[in-house]
Amino acid sequence: MRWIWALAAAFIAGPAAAACNGAEGACTISSGEYHIDLPAGDGPFPALVFLHGAGGKGESMVRMMGQALDRGYAVIGPQGLKRPDSRFSSSWSFFPGREKIRDEAAFLREVIADASAKHRVDPDRILLGGFSIGGSMTTYLACEHPDLAKGFAPVAGGFWRPHPELDACAGPVDLFHTHGWTDGTVPLEGRPLRPGLTQGDIFYTMQVWRETNGCNRLRADRFEMDENWWRRAWDSCDRGSLELVLFPGGHGVPKGWANIALDWFEALPPSPTQ
Repeated sequence: MRWIWALAAAFIAGPAAAACNGAEGACTISSGEYHIDLPAGDGPFPALVFLHGAGGKGESMVRMMGQALDRGYAVIGPQGLKRPDSRFSSSWSFFPGREKIRDEAAFLREVIADASAKHRVDPDRILLGGFSIGGSMTTYLACEHPDLAKGFAPVAGGFWRPHPELDACAGPVDLFHTHGWTDGTVPLEGRPLRPGLTQGDIFYTMQVWRETNGCNRLRADRFEMDENWWRRAWDSCDRGSLELVLFPGGHGVPKGWANIALDWFEALPPSPTQ
């Protein structure tokens, strides 16, 4: 499976490598913790903020996203919290109707503000991504808080059932969704996990974004295919942009993902404040 990075790296922390910009331990803020690594230079740096999957560690996400560091990006791995009723050591509060263990949008705003103040991160050049449940968290944040980041890039995670209404999201976004064609953990069509807990349909997720962004066509405007990536892009929307990227693999972050996601991010129009 040369297309998938070792899945264990997404869930289980290995030897410590990324702490708090070289200092021992995580960066601590009032609402939680995060890990960060910075590229060479004085900044201010654009940043890839990447949310781990169920049971994962923020420091593992920083190590996984080394390609972004090589491209001059700060890499930030926020740390989720354990749900009292969960077998996983860490998760995110995203599922509609369930009690939240933390206001995750407020937590991530504090992460970005702290990284900006202490580590020379540019708050206007943030790409927010995440894997699996972290991808679902990214999707809900994009829907409810479209101003949180310049772009959003969920991997292997989207809305859950009951799906949001087509007009439920707060505003347009630039979004880059990646998914494995043979993903059996979070299938493209979703799957039930237990009564009252069912993953959503990624194709419906795309419909929500087309509606939110005012895309004028159901069919994508642009198609690109090679042996690694099958890409469908909606470029002619009234506002924002949307791309669905499939790859020939299962549940994981595919090799080379950071580079294609950052190529997409860097091609976005400048923010009004830039």
